[in-house]
Amino acid sequence: MSAPSSQSWPPALKDWVSRCLSQMTETNRSEAQAELRKVIADAFNRQALWDINWDKVVLHSLTAPKSILQLPILKRKTSEPPVVETKKQKKAAKLAGPGALAQQNDRAALDRRAQRFAREHELERQKAGGSTKRSESRLYSNAKLTRESLVAMDVDGLEPSALDLEKSAIVGKSQEIYKDYLRLTSEPKPETIRPAHVLELTFTNLSQRWKSKEVNYHWMCSQLKSLRQDLTVQRIKTDLTVKTYQLHARIALEESDLVEFNACLSMLKSLHESGLGQEFLPEFTAYRILLLLHGRNRSELNIYVGQLTNEQKQDIHIKHALAVQKAMLLGNYYALFALYKDAPSMAGYLMDHFVPRERLRALIVMSKAYKSLPMSLMMDQLAFETTADLLVFLGQYKLLIIESLSGNDTEGPLVDLRTPGSVSLQQTYDETFKKVGIKGAV
Repeated sequence: MSAPSSQSWPPALKDWVSRCLSQMTETNRSEAQAELRKVIADAFNRQALWDINWDKVVLHSLTAPKSILQLPILKRKTSEPPVVETKKQKKAAKLAGPGALAQQNDRAALDRRAQRFAREHELERQKAGGSTKRSESRLYSNAKLTRESLVAMDVDGLEPSALDLEKSAIVGKSQEIYKDYLRLTSEPKPETIRPAHVLELTFTNLSQRWKSKEVNYHWMCSQLKSLRQDLTVQRIKTDLTVKTYQLHARIALEESDLVEFNACLSMLKSLHESGLGQEFLPEFTAYRILLLLHGRNRSELNIYVGQLTNEQKQDIHIKHALAVQKAMLLGNYYALFALYKDAPSMAGYLMDHFVPRERLRALIVMSKAYKSLPMSLMMDQLAFETTADLLVFLGQYKLLIIESLSGNDTEGPLVDLRTPGSVSLQQTYDETFKKVGIKGAV
C-alpha cells in the first residue's frame, strides 16, 4: 500500500507512537525515544511509512527484562504542571461516568508525555549547537516527533517547529515580488508567503536583474533564499523549483560561495531523482564529482562514480569530470590543466577552488626533476592567464626569477625551482592543504 499524499501520516503510525510513549518510564525513556526516532527515520527515508504494519512493530528498549527488585518511583512535584479542568469538562466527565473520566485522564497524561518529549528533543537540538546541516541524506533528519505529528526538518530556513507535515500545504497570498530572506521560527502565515504565479514573476525578474548586473550578490542571495523558502513551505516541486535552485547554484559558483552552492546541489539531486529537470542532470552530476574532488572525499566519490551508467559517462560534462578525476589520481598535471582550460559550462568555476592546490603539487614534481624552468613554459603548463598571476603564485613560495643562463633570448626569464633557504614546497603543501572545509559538504 502506498501513501495517498505526503501531506498525511498513517493513522496506524500515530497510534503506534502513542502506545510507545505511554509505555515509556523514567528508566527507559531516553533509550526508547532514541530507538523510536531511528525506526521512523529509517521508514521515512525508505518511503515505507504506509507499507509497514505498525501494530507489529516492537521497540526492543520497551521489551527489555525488568529488574527483579523495583523500587517505587517518587514523582517530583515540579516535574509536570497540574491538569486544570474547566467546569464544563468536570460536568461532562461526571455525567459520562467513571470510565470516561479515566479515559480523559489517560489522554491528558499522553498529552503531557508528548509535550515533555518535544521539550527534551528541543534541548538536545540546542545542545548539539542548533547548526544547519542540509545534505541530501539528512533532509528530514533530526525529526521532532510528538504524539500526534511528525514535523518537517530544517529545510531552507525552517525551524523544526515551523512546518507541520500533517497540516495541508498552505497557499500564499502575498503579491510582493521581492522579499528579503528571514528564517522562520513559527508556522508560516499565508499573508507573508507568495503563491506560485507570483514566484514565477519573482524568478523572471531576479534572472533579468542579475544578467544586467543591476544588483549585488548579497541582495540576490537573500532574494533567492526567500524564493526557495516560499517554494518549500507550499511544497511546490515543479520546473520552477528546479530553475530556482539551478539559478542560485550557478550564481553561487560565480561568486565562489560553496556553502549556498552545496545546499542547492543537494536539493537538485533530490529533484532530479524525482524526475524533474532531467535535461540538466548530467551537468550537475559533473559538478558533484568536481566538488567531491575538491573535498578529497575519495570513498564517497568512488561510490558515486560507480553508480553512473555507460550512457551517462558519454555526456560531455560527466566525461570531462571523470577525466579530471583520472588526471588527479595519476598526478598528470599536464592533462589536468589542459582540462581546466577547456572546462565545459561552469566546471571551471568549481575547479578554481582546487587548482591552486594542484598547481603546488605540480610545482613539487617540477622541482624534483628540474633546477629551473622558463616562465613561459610554466605559464602554459600550469594554465595561468597572465604573467602577473604567475608572479604572484611564485612569490607565495619565495621562488626567484633569473635571466636565461643559456643566452637564448627565446626562452626568456627562468624560474629557479631550488632556491637556497626556501621553505620546503612539500612542507608548505602539507600545512596549507592539510584539510578542506566545505560547510554543508555533500
